[in-house]
Amino acid sequence: MDITITERDNKGFAMVRENNKRAGVMTYSRASEELIIIDHTEVEPEFKGKSIGKKLLYKIVEMARENNIKILPLCPFANAMFKKLDDIGDVLKN
Repeated sequence: MDITITERDNKGFAMVRENNKRAGVMTYSRASEELIIIDHTEVEPEFKGKSIGKKLLYKIVEMARENNIKILPLCPFANAMFKKLDDIGDVLKN
């Protein structure tokens, strides 16, 4: 499973591919140098139940930590994960 992050202008996304097929994507907008807003998560039906959304979120959290960025999770999935997972709270925008 390959997870990449791509940014263009003030938009970005993390994408998971497995065997050259898109498994899922999580999109975000850059509100400032120190803040990104996760706005959408999408997992392809055949990849449901494989923690694809969580893997995408962890990839974006890793990028946020490396760049001292906070995350505002407007996406319902990302928001639920921030409430559920204690180990990513350090990048949550208060």
